[in-house]
Amino acid sequence: MRGQTGNTVKLIEVRRRPGCPTQGLLTVGPLAFACALGRGGTAMLKREGDGATPMATLRLLYGYFRGDRARSGPPRARFSMTAIDARDGWCDASGDRNYNRPVRLPYPASHETMRRDDRLYDVCMVTDWNMRPAMRRRGSAIFLHIAKPGFAPTEGCIAVAPRAMARILPLIGPQTLIRVHR
Repeated sequence: MRGQTGNTVKLIEVRRRPGCPTQGLLTVGPLAFACALGRGGTAMLKREGDGATPMATLRLLYGYFRGDRARSGPPRARFSMTAIDARDGWCDASGDRNYNRPVRLPYPASHETMRRDDRLYDVCMVTDWNMRPAMRRRGSAIFLHIAKPGFAPTEGCIAVAPRAMARILPLIGPQTLIRVHR
């Protein structure tokens, strides 16, 4: 496959679907998958709470999975994958010292619970959006995760069907970038 390092795809491209700014097409080498984007479409100037997927080049850092739902253990991946437990959260309070970082629950500031009932984070890949340094109100928790049925909009993440995620994970690694286009 072109665009690979060894057997690892170097670039995932995401483009909005014409006429539907909350859905897109995600390409990994020659493979293409439908994806959900943020309820605010895509934005050059991402802000906390705007629901937009940032138009940027994002690096994939590591992943989470629901071990209690994984029939055959961790997903096949070239990343560090951590089983989510009930105490895993992600801080989305822009004034907090742990803004846009994983936290242990209970946590006093606003946060997202990683162990969700809706299966969106059964597999969840963390991107480097607004990580180093985390700047206030620039947005948090921009993940590649499982889509809702019908590819309903996300809060700013990129989401694919479970079968697509299973096909994508073995092809990507820490060198893989996601480029989100208009």
